[in-house]
Amino acid sequence: MKISVSHKEAMKFEAKTEKESFIIDCPTISPVEYFLAGIITCSATDIVLIPKNQGHSVTDLVVDGEVVRAEDHPRKFVTLHLTYKFNSDGDDVKAARWVMASVETYCSTINTIRDTTQISYTIIHNGKTIRENEKMISGGGTQIDLGEIDACCS
Repeated sequence: MKISVSHKEAMKFEAKTEKESFIIDCPTISPVEYFLAGIITCSATDIVLIPKNQGHSVTDLVVDGEVVRAEDHPRKFVTLHLTYKFNSDGDDVKAARWVMASVETYCSTINTIRDTTQISYTIIHNGKTIRENEKMISGGGTQIDLGEIDACCS
């Protein structure tokens, strides 16, 4: 993957990918907002494609993201909470599995930040909350409590 970013004027930049180009207009939309939008879009595409590949359909999909950033520079993401709202012809178990497959396996942008960011999610499927403030099974940022670990004698 290659992307080239060039300065146009004031705080406007043009990003050129191998397929298309688009304007980044700072501070109207900051690079961090584009980054978060990319994370959310990556997962949202999974929530459309995974069910489709299983013979199901998803409608009315909205994924909201909320980030808490560190106070000190470089102001990394500390926490990310994603709320998935969608309707489908699948049951609640399948809907939860689709989201879990995205956040745990398929979404490369989420998996890029998982070791430094505590990530949680809520799922509202067919108008009913089926998961609320669930934490990712793996990852979860740098504040992981592993508890007591027994080790072999050396």
